Amino acid sequence: MAIRTKPSAAAPHASDRAAALALTAVSRETEQRLDRYIGLLLEWQAKTNLVATSTLPHLWTRHVSDSLQLLALAPGAKIWADLGSGGGFPGLVLACALAETPGATVHLIERNSKKAAFLREALRVTASPGIVHPAEIGDTVERITGPVDCVTARALAPLHQLVGFAEPLVGRGAKALFLKGQDVEAELTEATKYWNIQPKLHSSRSGGQGWIVELDHIERRNPSATAQSDRA
Repeated sequence: MAIRTKPSAAAPHASDRAAALALTAVSRETEQRLDRYIGLLLEWQAKTNLVATSTLPHLWTRHVSDSLQLLALAPGAKIWADLGSGGGFPGLVLACALAETPGATVHLIERNSKKAAFLREALRVTASPGIVHPAEIGDTVERITGPVDCVTARALAPLHQLVGFAEPLVGRGAKALFLKGQDVEAELTEATKYWNIQPKLHSSRSGGQGWIVELDHIERRNPSATAQSDRA
């Protein structure tokens, strides 16, 4: 007699996938790319910690839809730079969504060699447009040639540090979209000690207490103070 096994508690729920895709409509082709990406992530998760294990049952709403919502805030953006891409949120998700857009590219900056290897494989498996930069963020952003329409980061560093990383790209015309949590006001207060910024705050569509910080202009308030913040 066949033995029935219970589904893994760590596996994403089918209802979670449906809920995530209901929040941000994508093409059938994009859905298929996202399915391949998530399947690969679950394979690699067993040997490389790409996301917190506790979030796996709600992987789609917690991570995928959280990433997809950025597209609505920069609808014309084709060239993205994702700082500290990690397991691919939001950069790899954006690459999957932009695969049908002519001229689209996502720069995925990730210093961890194992995660960078995963990102390269995910781009290959999903046939999505992207370039993996296996290096420190500070060593990479100024070396990206050509225009960048939007720079983003998620769960990487305090806001005042992210602003410093993004400054060279925003100075060249990029928009910054940073996914932050419930402490966003405190992070903004700290960031304004070092930077002249006029942030726009957008409540996260994916629920919880998440926010998206939008910046179109970054100016150093005090160069010496900024240097200290970058080392913090």
